Order: sequence, then C-alpha cells, then structure tokens
Amino acid sequence: MNKPLHIAIDASRATIERVTGTEYYARKLIEHLILHNEMLDTPHNLSLFFRDEPAQDLFPSSDHVQYHVIPFPRMWTHVRFAASIWLQQPDVTFVPAHTLPLNFLGKAVVTVHDLGYKVFPQAHPESQRNYLDWSTKHSANRATRILADSQATADDLQHFYNISQDKIRVVYPGVERPPDGEILNLFNKYNLPSRYFLFIGTLQPRKNIERIVQAFDMWQNANPKHSYGLVLAGKKGWLYDEAWVKGVKNVHVPGYIDDEDKGILIQQAVALVFPTLYEGFGFPVVESMLWQTPVIASKTSSLPELVGDAGILVNPEEVNEIAAAMDMITQHNLLRRKLIVKGMLQAQQFTWERAAEQTMQVLIEAAHA
Repeated sequence: MNKPLHIAIDASRATIERVTGTEYYARKLIEHLILHNEMLDTPHNLSLFFRDEPAQDLFPSSDHVQYHVIPFPRMWTHVRFAASIWLQQPDVTFVPAHTLPLNFLGKAVVTVHDLGYKVFPQAHPESQRNYLDWSTKHSANRATRILADSQATADDLQHFYNISQDKIRVVYPGVERPPDGEILNLFNKYNLPSRYFLFIGTLQPRKNIERIVQAFDMWQNANPKHSYGLVLAGKKGWLYDEAWVKGVKNVHVPGYIDDEDKGILIQQAVALVFPTLYEGFGFPVVESMLWQTPVIASKTSSLPELVGDAGILVNPEEVNEIAAAMDMITQHNLLRRKLIVKGMLQAQQFTWERAAEQTMQVLIEAAHA
C-alpha cells in the first residue's frame, strides 16, 4: 500500500468574491482535487491555507482535508504561508498560480497560466510587468514541477526562461457550463440589446478591445439592415481606454457579470468574439462552445489548441478578418450550425475531473522527485 502524502495547497485565491480566470481555476481545481482524492485507495492528506475565512460550503467536506486560516496584511505568500510550510514540512506544496514563496522548504508544484507580459509588454503597466516577470521566473526555477495551462504556455516557459521541458506538464483546466439564469432578468439587469456579439473578460489592452470595436463598427456599417449590438462584458482592467468605444454606435459595456448571469449571457449571444492578442487558456472560448455559441478567436497563442476546427480563427491584428468572421456567422446558417456541433464535441475534452487527476499525478511525481 502506498503511503499517503501530506500535500499543502495555497487556497488563498479561492475566497476572492469576484473571480477572474486565476481565482476560478484555483477554486475549481482544489474542489476537484478533494473529490478525486476521496476516490483513491489511499487518500492523501490535504492542508489548505487561506488568507481569509472561507465559507463553510466552499469545498466538499472530507476527513482528509484540514483548513488553516492564517491572516496577514501584506506579503502573505512570502511571509505567513512560507512560515507555515517551514513548520509543517509537507511532502509537496502546490500553488495554483505563479507565486511560490521566496524561501521555503521542500518540493513544490506551481501553475503558470500565461506569459502575456513577455509577449505583449506594452499591454501591462511597468510595475505589474516587472513583478510578474520576477515572480514567475522565481517560481518556475524554484518549482519541482510546473503545470502549464496549454502547450503555448509551456513553449513560452522554455523560450523566455529556458525552463527544461522535462520539468513542465501541460494540464488543461476544466470548464463547466455556467449556471442557467433568467433571460428576462439578464436583459433588464444589464440593459442589453436583444441581439449581440459578445466579448467577455477583463477589458485591457491584450484583450484587443480596440480592434474588436473597430471590427464591429466595420461590420455594422456594411450591414445597416441588421440590428446587433456589441457587448463588452467584464470589469475595466489595467490601461483601459474610453477612446476604444467612443463614437461607435451600439456598443454596451455592462461591467462585471455576476456568476449566475454568465451562462445565459453567453447562450444568448450570436457569437463570442475573442480575437485576443494572447491567452494562456481562454475560459470564455470553451464555455461558449459548451453553451452552443459559435466562437471567433485568434489563431495565436493557446486559442488554436482550444478551438481546433470548431470555430473561426482570425489574425487578431487584422480588423477586416474579425469583421469578415462576424459576417460569416450572421450570413451562413449552415456554417453556424456546424460550428455549434463541432464546438460541443471539442469542449468535452476540458473537464475538471481530468485536470484534477492529472494534477494529482504531477503532485505525486514531484513529491518523489
């Protein structure tokens, strides 16, 4: 019988109320690691470390999980979490983001979601870019194993930081259909048009918002008889510029979308328009395929891995290509139906059960390395 491991997990991001991709990843992966662990012949002992008190129902209950709430005002990872690792000395530590503590004992696994700040440095403020560069480089070098959200991210780790491919494991995150919402409530709550193209994500330069708006403007000028809006859903992020949408008709910026409304927002869209400049893993793309919404995405970074032939791939720097893809979606019903069917099949490979199983294998591997 295999000896159970003691696995320490940084769960601090799981308690953040308004989640973006990194927090969603942490929450769902930890949830499914707990569930997967219960299915093992010899379950491991999981210690979850929080900065804030978690809700009682945040994760499934388990006799093999211990919660440790260790509040600290600043530098939580490098001071409080690091000290706890020194005291407990687990067999392996897992941080589902790019920030391992500066100094701590033992084996470790870290997730690197993307290196967008290296590929498009102009899309990040200098202070943020410098911190991401330092922390990711430190974590990638210090970790025993690295989880990369995509092969594109794995390739970037090798290219920018000279990390050996023997150290990297590509584990795709899972994606679930967001909960069903109420259609009427959605349109009233966010003041949306009845028909719309959708972008969903943080509104920041590397999401290519300016060109998405330009493409929509080009499309609607060429199709004056069609009545569609463009919904840019998500919070305004670093370097958001109001000039991106100024003077363009039928553009709606509703802000952050509550979790209970996200699924129905995607389902009601004529298409997801997601020609971003760089993605380590694009959750909205796979969610849209699950919700039977056609996808327009970039032919760069990880997005071709996710979409395959189940969407329309465009050069994100060519506005006319994005506009042409919008035209294809609205003008060709047969193409639209084919994309919906292919998208549903493509999306089925991205499950949290598979991600948790593969992550556990990497944690065991790292503990014995």
